[in-house]
Amino acid sequence: MSEPRSAVPDQYILTLSCPDKQGIVHAVSSFLFMTGCNIEDSRQYGDRDTGLFFMRVHFRAESPVSLESLRASFAAVGESFRMDWEINRADQRMRVVLMVSKFGHCLNDLLFRTRIGALPIEIAAVVSNHEDFRELVGSYGVPFHHLPVTKDTKAEAEARLLELVRAENVELVVLARYMQVLSDTLCRELSGRIINIHHSFLPSFKGAKPYHQAHARGVKLIGATAHYVTAELDEGPIIEQEVERVGHELTPDQLVAVGRDVECQALARAVKWHSERRVLLDGTRTVVFA
Repeated sequence: MSEPRSAVPDQYILTLSCPDKQGIVHAVSSFLFMTGCNIEDSRQYGDRDTGLFFMRVHFRAESPVSLESLRASFAAVGESFRMDWEINRADQRMRVVLMVSKFGHCLNDLLFRTRIGALPIEIAAVVSNHEDFRELVGSYGVPFHHLPVTKDTKAEAEARLLELVRAENVELVVLARYMQVLSDTLCRELSGRIINIHHSFLPSFKGAKPYHQAHARGVKLIGATAHYVTAELDEGPIIEQEVERVGHELTPDQLVAVGRDVECQALARAVKWHSERRVLLDGTRTVVFA
């Protein structure tokens, strides 16, 4: 018989980054002890190159405490160490918008993983510049928004996207093979909150049919990279990569099929880790407490 919800201790996740110095771990653990909390899991990393310290702590409150009071009482600790920090409930599903164009494998994979509980997210909506996947998205009971994009309507479409993000309290936008370049303005507005997936042949095989180009060059590895979106196209901080070894006997279409699988795997892991607040930005890199 399951334990009543009121008897289950509230669980939270603290993430932080700050200049590395002595006493950070002691200050955090002391704060949690003094507030009647117990650490479930703790990970940390000091980057000697940047001089920054990163930490993720999953903890539970043994006595009733509100999220607001935890944040208010931790503020002094954060200020004393010049921390960039957040405290969130561990059981709160992150609200996400998925964006797609005409390739639906990543979209379908994320919808399915979410339905079976493999991803701790809530899909608030799917946005597409085409109508192709309206029926698929509807079968999952998720709102579908068609925002066609042309040179003349791009600014309007991005403005409507931002309106949706704000109205639905969306924390993450996932480009599940959305084949439109986002404006610098949008990238800055949602910095650290947009994840993209692409084949890892870039920049070697740009343009149309990269897998066919790869086949012509006899590649031995098929890869995919999930990364945060920045104004520099496909140059954002990398979250996850996946590769699959391939042989000379595979046709271009078979390479495409392998590519679809590795893209789904890399993107799903990146979304999972981000939504579990396991990814911290470290300049042009990421720290991933997977």
